[in-house]
Amino acid sequence: MIKKSKKIIVSGLISTFAAAYLFGSFAQAKDSTTKHTPSSAKEKLEAYIKFTQILNVIESQYVDEVNTTALVDKALKGLMTNLDAHSNFMDTKAFKDLSVQTKGEFGGLGISIGMKDGALTVIAPIDGTPAFRAGVKSGDIILKINDKATIGMNIDDSVKLMRGKPGTSLVLTIIRKKEPKPLKIKITRDIIKIQSVYAKKIEDNILYIHITSFDQKVVDGVKKAIKEHNNTQGIILDLRNNPGGLLDQAVGLVDLFVEDGVIVSQKGKVASENMSYNAHSKESDTQTPMVVLVNGGSASASEIVSGALQDFNRSVIIGEKTFGKGSVQVVMPIGDDEALKLTVARYYLPSGRTIQAVGVTPDITVHLGKIEFKEDPILLKESDLKKHLESELAKIDTNTTKASDTNSSEENNETKVDDTIITEKQLYKDAQLKSAVDILKALIITHKGNK
Repeated sequence: MIKKSKKIIVSGLISTFAAAYLFGSFAQAKDSTTKHTPSSAKEKLEAYIKFTQILNVIESQYVDEVNTTALVDKALKGLMTNLDAHSNFMDTKAFKDLSVQTKGEFGGLGISIGMKDGALTVIAPIDGTPAFRAGVKSGDIILKINDKATIGMNIDDSVKLMRGKPGTSLVLTIIRKKEPKPLKIKITRDIIKIQSVYAKKIEDNILYIHITSFDQKVVDGVKKAIKEHNNTQGIILDLRNNPGGLLDQAVGLVDLFVEDGVIVSQKGKVASENMSYNAHSKESDTQTPMVVLVNGGSASASEIVSGALQDFNRSVIIGEKTFGKGSVQVVMPIGDDEALKLTVARYYLPSGRTIQAVGVTPDITVHLGKIEFKEDPILLKESDLKKHLESELAKIDTNTTKASDTNSSEENNETKVDDTIITEKQLYKDAQLKSAVDILKALIITHKGNK
């Protein structure tokens, strides 16, 4: 997390209240909902006065006794929530919880969430985690966490409810597309341990790399996979249901495949937040044909990688439109035990387009599903017919028991699965991956023609 100076915030609050108390009358309320230009000094002063006056009225006339600090904290939480889904005010307890999250071990579900159209939405369950095993899916809307409704709840409050002691359980009530009624899913919390990079072969010449999240091991993991498969003629990067992670790993991954240009930039109101991250030519593979798989669960760092490779014309992007999370948050301490988490910038891809609320649109849209495959009933060629008939006659004279034993043995052999290889049967269960393989094969053929 990035920490900002607390002095600026404290002095800002002091000057706000000092200015407000200089005036004794209500400021006239003005409709500012449609204004997008910066406020003038006069407008700022009037707004500060209005806030202070209303606070005074609540303190003096509200039916119950109120605590001013608690009132201001509630006002700040409401203010931050209405900025965007990722900004919020952290009181003492929330700030302490953040420290536990970033420094200690805690039980979780293995689920990445975000706000979409005002609803608490699953970006993606992470492979191998409790949420994944329980059947939570990308795009699920979380209606309740145990008995607490999520309407009006911000992301951080929902995370607190879902986090807990390993071995304890909770129930998520979710709304899922095409399901007639809400589903209840019970999940048992666990310590989340994630393997971020999985490498497999498809046939003899295609390297399939599945990246589940962008932790600090991604770039090294991808480098290792490429080195171990040195006869690779094409690469598939699977970023489906990858909720993001570390920016430097996203930049480093793109840098493995491009040699020049801005990979991603971030721009904010404050000049210090304006940064660019550039590609370098050292050890860059700019020749091997590539395809990237994305879907609605691909967010943040995944969108930077897929969007940048798309802008560089380095890869074909296949799948479904991504989530659309392209903003930068920093934690700014206020005093010793409170903080603001504030959106200070947005990410921009090499072409200058934004990811925020837009996402990355695939070059080729392919929806999730299976591919029905039927074998051709006319399997024999003319040259094979005589040999086939002879073998069929031989079968009649063969002991049926032995034949049965042989078939059983063959079936048993087929159940042995090599998890380093993706088989044709597995491909037909994943329409997106099958399309990626077919398109990559075409790119490999075209690439050969250009040599």
